[in-house]
Amino acid sequence: MTTPPDPSSVRIAGDWQHLDVRANGLRFHAVEKDHRGLTDRPLVLLLHGFGEFWWGWRHQLTALTDAGYRAVAVDLRGYGDTDKPPRGYDGWTLAGDTYGLVRALGHNSATLVGNADGGLVCWATATLHPRVVDRIAVVASPHPRALRAQVLRGRHQRSTFLGGFLHNQLPRLGERALTRRDGSFVDEYFGSRSSAAWQATDDYAETLTRNRSAIQIPNVAHCSLEYRRWAFRSQFRTDGMRFMELMNQQLHIPVLALRGTDDPFILDDVMSASSRWATHFDLHHIAGSGHFAHQERPDDVTERIVGLLEHDN
Repeated sequence: MTTPPDPSSVRIAGDWQHLDVRANGLRFHAVEKDHRGLTDRPLVLLLHGFGEFWWGWRHQLTALTDAGYRAVAVDLRGYGDTDKPPRGYDGWTLAGDTYGLVRALGHNSATLVGNADGGLVCWATATLHPRVVDRIAVVASPHPRALRAQVLRGRHQRSTFLGGFLHNQLPRLGERALTRRDGSFVDEYFGSRSSAAWQATDDYAETLTRNRSAIQIPNVAHCSLEYRRWAFRSQFRTDGMRFMELMNQQLHIPVLALRGTDDPFILDDVMSASSRWATHFDLHHIAGSGHFAHQERPDDVTERIVGLLEHDN
């Protein structure tokens, strides 16, 4: 039997440093390029998506630091080398994690950037803890109320989204699906959602290798699925209804929404509908990209994020 990867395996050597940050009762693994931890620079907190870890933001981590910002990528609760508690994957707790990270890093506020599940954390934190959020950028991550409405009413969005989401609700079966055959789920997940151009690169091959390893770290598969299990099951419980009620308010900060033109998973209608919950909403399409625009077309995405950072509130 192959020994599972150690959590420290995600502390990949490179032009950055690894640090541990205590926030909201947990130890988070974080990565930033500048070892000095410059608190005089505006903080940009980078939040990865489902089935990944901080590595998804490797391009922006370097580029945003070089542009004069303090860019910090983290392993979310339950992922990578961050603590993996058995609970706490609800919207309130995840928003509290982000609030705690901003303060623990020595800042009063930050710009939040997130992909997929990480983007949903951006929406939640900006709504529940508005004082610590200056702006948000979300990649393939609609507002949770817009996503719910489209899944319920839109046949096309429901067919792309709901099948795998429901399968993940099954205890133990979902975990086995993510980890079996040396994490081959990652190949299927990225292959069905990304562009052919990216799939032909060495960068794509390395991304698959690193994420296949990371998903097999003990308890990561379970914790990553707990995000989705709470999101689904809470729709039928008081806590989920209350969360959605709280999310039903407009943000008055700049919101940048990015979607790859070839994304088969999150469709254009649901991204556009998210404008209802932001008074300053800017939707951009990234040509030639699928679901992972920040990795498939990193320069284009970084340019858009820098434009957001230069936007006056």
